[in-house]
Amino acid sequence: MSACKTLSCFPLSSTSFFKRTLIRTPRCSTSALAAEEPEPQSPTVQHLLSTPDGVSTLMKMDRKPLLHAHAPRWFPYLDAFRCRNGAVLTSAEVVHALAPCISQERRRRFGSVVRNRSYSLCLVVEGLCDFGNVSAAFRSADALGVQSVHVVSCDDNKRYKDNRHVSMGAEKWLDIELWDSTKECFKMLKSRGYRIATTHVGMDAVSIHDLDWSCPTAIVVGNENRGISDEALELSDLHCSIPMAGMVDSFNVSVAAGILMHHAVCDRISRMGRHGDLTVEECQILLAEFSLRHNSSMISIVEDYAKRKAEILT
Repeated sequence: MSACKTLSCFPLSSTSFFKRTLIRTPRCSTSALAAEEPEPQSPTVQHLLSTPDGVSTLMKMDRKPLLHAHAPRWFPYLDAFRCRNGAVLTSAEVVHALAPCISQERRRRFGSVVRNRSYSLCLVVEGLCDFGNVSAAFRSADALGVQSVHVVSCDDNKRYKDNRHVSMGAEKWLDIELWDSTKECFKMLKSRGYRIATTHVGMDAVSIHDLDWSCPTAIVVGNENRGISDEALELSDLHCSIPMAGMVDSFNVSVAAGILMHHAVCDRISRMGRHGDLTVEECQILLAEFSLRHNSSMISIVEDYAKRKAEILT
C-alpha cells in the first residue's frame, strides 16, 4: 500500500485501536473551519532567532536526543506527543483527534507536502546578519521540500529588522535549530550522518554539477560580506561552487542557497526518482507535527482528546 493511502490508517486488529474508536473526536463548527484562513500569525523570523526558546515552541512531537548514535539516515521525531498532564499520544491518535478541525483541502495539502519532504538534505546558514536573507532562504527550503534548517548565530543579528513578507510564514513549517558556534553545529550534523558541503570559490571547490546529492548532505552558506568562515571551511568535508558565467563571481547569499537546494533536489530526483524519502511511519509522524502546528488551538484539542481517552480507559 502506498504511503499516501496509509498516512491516516490505524492498526484495526489492535485492542488499543478499538478503544480509541470509542473516544469521540472533537466536532468543529462550520464557521470555525471557514475561519481557518488566514491563520493566526506565527512568530516572526526575528523573534524565532533572537529568543532562546523561540524555535523550540515550533516543534510539537517528542524529539530524539540531540547527540544521536550515527545512523544511515536522520529523522528527528519520536512517535509520541506528550501532553502537559503527562499523557502520551501516538501520531495516529494526534491525526485522528485533529482531522475534524482541519479542512479536507488543508489535510490533502499536508499529505502532499509531507510525502515530498526529506531530511537527507539540510541547509545551514552561518552568521547571516540580514533577516531578509534568512527569511528568503527559509522560503526556498520549504518550497523545495528541505525540512531541516540550521542557523549559526551572528553577534550583530539583533540590529536588523525582520521581513516577514519575504518568508511568507515558511518558518512555521520547518524544523529550525539554532547554534552558538559552527564547530558545535558541524559536530552534531556529522553525528547524524551528514557530510558537510560549504560553498566556496577556490581552486579546491567542486562544481555542484559533479556531486552526488543522493548522499545525506548539509549545504552551508555564509555571511553576506565575509562569506564562509575559515573555521567552517576547515571543518567541512568538501567545498562546492556554483559555476558563474558573468563578470561577478558570486550570487546574493539567499539566491545561492536557493540555487544549491534546487540543484540538489533535481539531482536526487534524477538519481532516485524522487526527493521525498520518508518512510510511511515517518510521514505519519510529520503529518501529526504539521497538524499540531496548524494553529494555536490544536494543542488544547489534542489534550482534551487525551483527557477523554484516559476517562474511558479507567
